[in-house]
Amino acid sequence: MNKRDFVKSLGLTLAVAPFLSMQKKFQGKETVLKLLPNRLNKGDRVGLISPSAATAESMQILFAKEALEALGFEVETGKHLFNRRGHLAGTDTERAADLNEMFANPEIKAVICIRGGSGAARILPMIDYESISANPKPILGYSDVTALHLAIHAKTGLITFHGPNGTGSWNRFNVKQIEKVFFERELVRFENELVKGDDLVIKQNRIQTIRPGIAEGEIIGGNLTVLTALAGSPYLPSFEGKILFLEDIREDPYKIDRMMSTLKLMGALDQIKGFIFGQCTDCSPSGGYGSLTLEQILEDYILPLNIPAYRGAMIGHVDKQFVIPVGARVSMDAEKGFFEMKEEIFTS
Repeated sequence: MNKRDFVKSLGLTLAVAPFLSMQKKFQGKETVLKLLPNRLNKGDRVGLISPSAATAESMQILFAKEALEALGFEVETGKHLFNRRGHLAGTDTERAADLNEMFANPEIKAVICIRGGSGAARILPMIDYESISANPKPILGYSDVTALHLAIHAKTGLITFHGPNGTGSWNRFNVKQIEKVFFERELVRFENELVKGDDLVIKQNRIQTIRPGIAEGEIIGGNLTVLTALAGSPYLPSFEGKILFLEDIREDPYKIDRMMSTLKLMGALDQIKGFIFGQCTDCSPSGGYGSLTLEQILEDYILPLNIPAYRGAMIGHVDKQFVIPVGARVSMDAEKGFFEMKEEIFTS
């Protein structure tokens, strides 16, 4: 090969290399196998950690510990649970260490996040995903914990659980969800609890069908703000063929519109098979007249996809909420407003 041919060949190789690298990374994300967590039983020891914001009052930590004990667990608190650095529950290194230690400890059978807030995304590069793969166990939480659900599932394939945080409401509905999912290990049907109250019609927990239909696929999602903040990172799982669920709190409709636009532009919405929107708590427009409504925004982005979709599911910053196995196969009926598990999600 002469010098000119060599230079041309080298230039072509260098030009193609980034695309080959991107393709390899993309394929790697696609081929992560589903990983089932170990079973959880009453009497097991669980780890209570704070991967995000600090808990303002120590009494809240006590309440969380007592609630988990009332569920039948022994509770071990993270070494840095009471730490604080600004709004965070300790430094990034400390919060990541608590998570890693709980997964590595064979005596700990599940990891419970005490609260959300902000900051979980900061520790994603510090998580020992190989240790999680070797010690698969349930991790429970919601809101900012969405970052952990998505990253852990993307990197390990582990099914995680979007549900009450330790300091959340442990009402009868939430306790029953925990019992059905973890102790009884049912193939749960997630359908809103309808309460008539003192009115002629049922208003609370009503669903709205965006587009009727039935779909089946693995369910992923969580808090919309946290999910879209991970766009472009290696910590998002594939959206191909998935059922996407979303929720949020205290976001103006124009911000919801911006984030839905991000999902559209990154190609996520065009890949999903079904869509479920939970609750958007305190999401009324602050600007008054002229704002798009949440209903209009969801119709703008979801209707053109021609997939089954509904809103109003008991998911999000609400007292009563589903415990959703992120990464598990479910089927959904958008007209009737429910989805249900289609497979066992724990190791035998």
